[in-house]
Amino acid sequence: MPIRAIDRARYPANWKAIRADGLTRAQNRCDGSPRYPDCRAANRQPHPVTGSRVILTIGHLDHTPEHCEFGNLRAWCQRCNLAYDEQHHAQTAYMTRRAHRAIADLFAEA
Repeated sequence: MPIRAIDRARYPANWKAIRADGLTRAQNRCDGSPRYPDCRAANRQPHPVTGSRVILTIGHLDHTPEHCEFGNLRAWCQRCNLAYDEQHHAQTAYMTRRAHRAIADLFAEA
């Protein structure tokens, strides 16, 4: 997944090298997620299940961009990355909606 502009400063200056090392370590194949442990989709090839072109990303198991030790990183296809991040995305969306409601309530009171 692309790095959001707001998070870019959280990644180390050598992130491109870390990413390249991660892809090499994974032999340019998806490491799989708990939901799809045997994925192994090949980078830049059609995904064996979805048929879409695979662009491997390097994901953080703890969702913390500053934590770039190899034990915390996985090479994932889009399908495995989204599956792994599903709960985290739901929590983030909930917090965003909650914050927006709080701001709307503040303006409604004014």
